[in-house]
Amino acid sequence: MLISYKFRNYCSFCEMAEFDMLAPANKVKNRFPDNFIETEEGYDILKTAVIIGENAGGKTNFINSLSFLKAMFEDNRPKHAYKSLINFNHLCSQTNPSEYDTMQEFDICIMGESKTIYHYNLQIDEFGIVKEELSYKNVRKGQEKTLVSAQRCEASLRKEEHVIDVFFKVDTSGCSKEVDRMFGQMPSAKGEKALFISKLAILGESRAREFVDWINDKLVVESRNYNYSPFMSIQNEEEELRVIKDFRFLEILRMVDYSICGIEVDDEKPFSESVLVRRTADGKEFSREISRDSGGIREFFAWAVQLFRVVYEDKTIFADEMDRVINPILSERIVAYINGKTHKGQFVFSSHNALHLNLKNYMKEQIYFVTKKRDDLNSELYSLADFPEIRYETTKIYEFYMKGILGGTAFEQA
Repeated sequence: MLISYKFRNYCSFCEMAEFDMLAPANKVKNRFPDNFIETEEGYDILKTAVIIGENAGGKTNFINSLSFLKAMFEDNRPKHAYKSLINFNHLCSQTNPSEYDTMQEFDICIMGESKTIYHYNLQIDEFGIVKEELSYKNVRKGQEKTLVSAQRCEASLRKEEHVIDVFFKVDTSGCSKEVDRMFGQMPSAKGEKALFISKLAILGESRAREFVDWINDKLVVESRNYNYSPFMSIQNEEEELRVIKDFRFLEILRMVDYSICGIEVDDEKPFSESVLVRRTADGKEFSREISRDSGGIREFFAWAVQLFRVVYEDKTIFADEMDRVINPILSERIVAYINGKTHKGQFVFSSHNALHLNLKNYMKEQIYFVTKKRDDLNSELYSLADFPEIRYETTKIYEFYMKGILGGTAFEQA
């Protein structure tokens, strides 16, 4: 489960953006007993969150930052920042490229399946890894123990000549003696580096492997802006086909249309050639291929796979504009469905639907805004909980938002 995530210097985000999935520590959470997962480790972790904001405000960039971080773990190739993904204010020096600030930072805290709490920090620039560290603890108030830390020796980096001659100070003493020994025997070549934590996972370090597995398997980022390798596409197709054939999938799909009573799955083209069977009030049945059904049905059929993964596979899913063609009532039904089930999954989605701004279904900590600042055009991420003047008895949150009081709305150019 995701506990918190922070990042900086990524696309439209300049300063550190902070996001967490922690329920409040006060009595408010007692009004929403289904909205969070209570853990023995001292964390009350939210099941859902929604991110509201104007067009081109930065919602997709926020979600894509997680895609970028996740992609770091998909192979053992060297990692570095890309100038096309650096915040434009950090690339402002047109005359002297050596003054560019290309360092990006990603910081994520999760709870693994063993209930171990992991805290991972990665800093990269155009040359490669600057710093990487993974620590862990067993309870919220416990002391973090460092599993591995790596710090680049800046003295060996001749940036003005754009020469990569990098060495790292690496500490793996938190690992077992055997893993520490094997890691020390690995060749230490100069130049760019792959993630150190991935290497430890390959060597069999159990905590490193659990963290890497969570990033690779439990974290799912659904964004139309990122393409996956052919292998990943094939793998995803097989997993999606397995989900669609599960009898519990139909329960989720029926939220969009309760007349649906069956699915005849097409193994080759499940999202277009599968057939939905409907039953009328008088018991008559008729069938229709998904490709010939409504746009809303086709869209929700795909999203139902992700909802299944949240509830029945304990995935943490970030979805970009999940409800772009889904009506507000169905959106509310989806959130209620996730909250009403017992699981350890999480669903975070961006939306333009301001009707999500209500405190009957959400705690303030579950509502986030992304807004683009007028002065420097940088994106900013913040929670409704940052507005103490907004009380649960207030019924004008939607009006506050539409008037621009809460941010996240487009401004007119002066």
